[in-house]
Amino acid sequence: MFTNIQKKFTQLLWETDLKKASKIQAFAIQALRIFYAASRDLSGGLPSLRAMSLVYTTLLSIVPLLAVSFSVLKGFGAHNELEPMLSGLLEPLGEKGLQVSQQIISFVDNMKVGVLGSLGLLLLIFTVLSLVKKIESAFNYTWRITTTRNIFQRFSNYLSVILIGPLLLFTAAGINASFNSSTIMDKIAAIEPFGTIILLLGETVPYILTIVTFTLIYILIPNTKVRLKSALYGAVIATILWKIIGTLFTAFIVNSTNYTAIYSTFAILIIFMIWIYISWLIVLTGSSISYYHQNPDHISDQSQIIRLSCRLREKLALTVMQLIAVSFHNNEQEWTLKTLAKTTNISENALMIVISALLSSRLLVTSGDKNQYFLPGQSIENISIKMILNAARSAEETPTLRPDNVDSPESVTQTISTMENALIESVNNKSLKDLI
Repeated sequence: MFTNIQKKFTQLLWETDLKKASKIQAFAIQALRIFYAASRDLSGGLPSLRAMSLVYTTLLSIVPLLAVSFSVLKGFGAHNELEPMLSGLLEPLGEKGLQVSQQIISFVDNMKVGVLGSLGLLLLIFTVLSLVKKIESAFNYTWRITTTRNIFQRFSNYLSVILIGPLLLFTAAGINASFNSSTIMDKIAAIEPFGTIILLLGETVPYILTIVTFTLIYILIPNTKVRLKSALYGAVIATILWKIIGTLFTAFIVNSTNYTAIYSTFAILIIFMIWIYISWLIVLTGSSISYYHQNPDHISDQSQIIRLSCRLREKLALTVMQLIAVSFHNNEQEWTLKTLAKTTNISENALMIVISALLSSRLLVTSGDKNQYFLPGQSIENISIKMILNAARSAEETPTLRPDNVDSPESVTQTISTMENALIESVNNKSLKDLI
């Protein structure tokens, strides 16, 4: 019976034509597919390992990060908002969350940024930037992105987040305080049904602010263009998970006496670390959901298995270089990974195997916002067909996994050498310019 149910569910999930289904049915099935793909990633274990790594980095960087934020907020006379903000983030820890937030704030108060000196301040900023860099790496892995921002883009983007973030938090806190303390609002709240409406708004505003925060994170951090709809989709799911798991965490972990009995005075620290881990896991899950919402063709299990033959790699490399060179030569629209995948009818993951090799060989370079456009890395007259083929054939090779590392008989070596010479001779003196 279980086998029959599983078979019917599989048929419904993968064999239903969403174009022929009703809007509600198509939405539900697509949501199930995205949930399946995100669950598959979680079961693989790598998001969990990423979350564990971020726990370690967060513990090292939280005090320097809050110290920088404290300095920014102090410039606006709003440094007193830091503790309520931190207490709100640690709300699932219950009373222990208040203790942890007070302890962290005391560390921040004791850190005198003004007397650190130039070297100390640089180390402080470096620690904060390293946290944001690790967060970006985790998001890029979720989005299957191998290209990273250059050092100048990283510094400007990260510094913007660090400096503008506290200002946005202060603005939100100020609006919230004005909303709660306004005498006009008190008079309006005394009149029904406006009182009920204001009460409902007070309950929903924290959820809305959390969704907005997650949406901005999912749009800004990955080194790619994330659609607002996809980021919002992942943010809504992440917010729901955050609230549900936070409630369960408070009920079953924080109020449990087992941790106190086992770890004694270290119980607060252990619970704090567990909550940080769960929080990062929720954030990365939301990012995964945004990725699959924007790239539904990557949901199926078949999309995870990529095998490219030598012939396919060579044809893809020549096709990609020809398309990019033609656009560059004619001053036309630049190519992105998505447009290349659509034109060649090959998945983005498969294309990136070849494109990564072309980038490593400096036959291609990236440009534009978030390095999403591809351009020839050299003059098209200087890029030979031999260089392109060599890059394609060496894709995914490593220093310990190369043809030269294979011990083979002399006859095999001579045969391969003859084939190589024949190939070189056939494309000798031909360049990328000849393809356009």
